[in-house]
Amino acid sequence: MTMRRLFVLDTNVMLHDPTAIFRFEEHDIYLPMIVLEELDANKKGLSEPARNARQVSRFLDDMMRDVTKEQIDAGLAIPSGANGNHDKKSPSGRLFFQTRDLPGSLPEGLPGVGADNLILAQALSLQREQQHARVILVSKDINLRIKAAIVGVHAEDYFSDRTINDVDVLYTGTQRLPADFWERLGKDMRSWKNDDRTWYQISGPVAAGWWPNLCVYEDGARGIEAIVREVNGPAAKLELARDFRGERHSVWGITARNREQNFALNLLLEPEIDVVTLLGPAGSGKTLLALAAGLTQTLERNRYIEIIMTRVTVPLGEDIGFLPGTEEEKMEPWMGALMDNLEVLTHNQEGGSWGRAATNDLLRNRIKIRSLNFMRGRTFLNRFIILDEAQNLTPKQMKALVTRAGPGSKLVCLGNIAQIDTPYLTETTCGLTYVVNRFRGWGHSGHVTLVRGERSRLADFATEAL
Repeated sequence: MTMRRLFVLDTNVMLHDPTAIFRFEEHDIYLPMIVLEELDANKKGLSEPARNARQVSRFLDDMMRDVTKEQIDAGLAIPSGANGNHDKKSPSGRLFFQTRDLPGSLPEGLPGVGADNLILAQALSLQREQQHARVILVSKDINLRIKAAIVGVHAEDYFSDRTINDVDVLYTGTQRLPADFWERLGKDMRSWKNDDRTWYQISGPVAAGWWPNLCVYEDGARGIEAIVREVNGPAAKLELARDFRGERHSVWGITARNREQNFALNLLLEPEIDVVTLLGPAGSGKTLLALAAGLTQTLERNRYIEIIMTRVTVPLGEDIGFLPGTEEEKMEPWMGALMDNLEVLTHNQEGGSWGRAATNDLLRNRIKIRSLNFMRGRTFLNRFIILDEAQNLTPKQMKALVTRAGPGSKLVCLGNIAQIDTPYLTETTCGLTYVVNRFRGWGHSGHVTLVRGERSRLADFATEAL
């Protein structure tokens, strides 16, 4: 028989995920009184942690309606179906509150006035008192977990918000075909042309593991590059990818410099794909490709009314403080990447300096900069929406933004999960990873991980050496 587990939750776990109390399945949860005090202290304001603190208080209030003191002492049954997570089992454990002073004290050198040390003292006392249970302290605070290990309390990070366990297994959107692909599937293959597009119908065990809009390729200079359009059991329908490497097929003057960029342009220009996610290191061309595809479809093909561009305003260093002006003027300092890429896109325009100036004015009228702070309640119709630096969003914030897209709109999420600047977010828990993993397999979504920087030889060397 396995030992019962009792999880002591730190405040930052619930400020990060308000549904955390529902995600421990059959195990019990213990909330020290200082955690409730910290939730109360963090409930004011319009920030994400403040909203989460208020939501946790509502959950606890619902659980404590019409219960007696004896029921609270015995532990409250955690209701099922409240976590909204269909991938895990419904919770069947109990929720315990600190209802009395527990004996015991911290070792000398750890004063008991700090909130973290008070939580640690509670976990230490529970460990001495609950000999039949394994007490585990759960916290997003690394230093608290280090102190817990020093005093002999088992501590863990909060893992339930992870979409995947290891970022190395994150869906890349591309897959290399085996060397004997045509020999194995040539007999059962059917090919045809429709307008200027080439299609293949294949079946076999290789196709059984594919996803819609997966980009497949053969190694070698003459190897094919194709996109999986339909998957039906062991059968799949492939479309030969268009080649945007040559000047004749450039997109707003931009050509693909590698295989992944070519796949990205195919997905960005496909009208049947509603959401595209692009991951990659600095200089891999994420913003440039998205802008070029957006301008082509907005100004040349009239598929979209305008381009909406937004990003998370997280500074790299110290905040520069108050910014005057309108919403768009306040966002301009954060949109240096947009201005840099527009300069590249208009550099090759004909007409000299006057022609480039006229082009810049036109582009500014068709590209709108918006702040994420005012996105709630909005619906964007027939817009090409670019969300930059999406790795700094939580899964909840990402859901709120993806649902802003109305009929006829396309959402492009860009980011580098190796450059996360938001506290408590990691490569496996950020909103960008969440969207990549959850949208995999949907027929109207596409994803490509760009692996090579194309900015300059200096930037490429700095990425590897520094």
